[in-house]
Amino acid sequence: MDASINAAGRALRAGDPLGALQRVALREDPAALALRGIAMAQLGDLERARELLRRAARSFGPREKINRARCLTAEAEVALAARDPDWPTRALGEALRTFDARGDQENAAHARLLQIRRMLLLGRIDEAERASTALASGAWPARLAAIAALVEFEIALRRGRAAQAHTALACAESASERSGIGALRAEVARAGRALRLPAARLVAGGEVRSLMLDEVAAVIASSQLVVDGCRREARAGDRVVRLARRPALFELLCGLAQAWPGEAAREDLILRAFDTRRANATHRARLRVGMGRLRHELRLLAEIRATPRGFRLSVRGAGEVRLLAPPVESPEAAVLALLADGEAWSAALLALALGCSQRTAQRSLVALENAGQVRALGRGRSWRWVAAPVAGFATALLLPASEGFA
Repeated sequence: MDASINAAGRALRAGDPLGALQRVALREDPAALALRGIAMAQLGDLERARELLRRAARSFGPREKINRARCLTAEAEVALAARDPDWPTRALGEALRTFDARGDQENAAHARLLQIRRMLLLGRIDEAERASTALASGAWPARLAAIAALVEFEIALRRGRAAQAHTALACAESASERSGIGALRAEVARAGRALRLPAARLVAGGEVRSLMLDEVAAVIASSQLVVDGCRREARAGDRVVRLARRPALFELLCGLAQAWPGEAAREDLILRAFDTRRANATHRARLRVGMGRLRHELRLLAEIRATPRGFRLSVRGAGEVRLLAPPVESPEAAVLALLADGEAWSAALLALALGCSQRTAQRSLVALENAGQVRALGRGRSWRWVAAPVAGFATALLLPASEGFA
């Protein structure tokens, strides 16, 4: 390896893409093309970066499998930074097998973290959590340790686990400081701001107050009956009833929870659940059917009792009812609340869950996409929406190998 390639690799590891380009900008050999591609990715020109990395991968000979694998890994991370869910996962799997076969543990860990981050991008939280748990950290360099901690932070935040989120964030901050990479420190600081924003509003006893993530976690962990308007579910201890795809039943439950310990009038429940301005006999019949179905869903958590004016929610034992509402009342907040479960939703399914028109749901999604809070996946009829990852990871590119490209 010549001195210019070695110096450019060290500059990229330190987060200095301009310093790397000064050494290899005019070179066309495969190693220089790869380093130029990584530098362009760090500078934000992702299309040019992918072009250079593909040229480098094609230029490496059959005996240079490890260098080609590094190029494939770099291209996969550029695609992740560009939020392109259709990047070739088979190529990354091929690179990972090459790293394992050659004993390149650092780049193997880097490739596995890429796979987990892609799962988070696609909303596959369960898979990401299992893969993250199985990933042994070992003696990783500070930059990789920071990215792994950000992955754990993202998972904990999606799960509503405040204590784990704080621990993971502290690890990410410590590792990013040790790395000496300013862009990575900024990424960690940006992710940490999510912990300082209101996560929900608590409606109880006629009063409403904002809750931080720690307080939300405490409410959910209590033995009380919690009607979670952010995830559209009811829970008491370990028992959970999910109603995200049954909007009318969930609205009836919210009406009962908001009126607790009193009764909710039939007229109010009809107006809330069936999106009408005036109740008639048909709506009253639908209310009776809806209450029967809701009573069946909640049979292990609470009872619904009819009263002369309406219905009352009765918690088993001496428990209380607490209603968690989204932090802001708006169509966009309701969409974000549904996407918080990590799953990919179509606009039609979101409209059904929200009880609004598909066009209204699409307008909310476009507004949230422009604000960087949701991501679109797929094309045509397979178009789906997921919540944007908390940590962007686009500034922490790219390869951790100490020798660069041989």
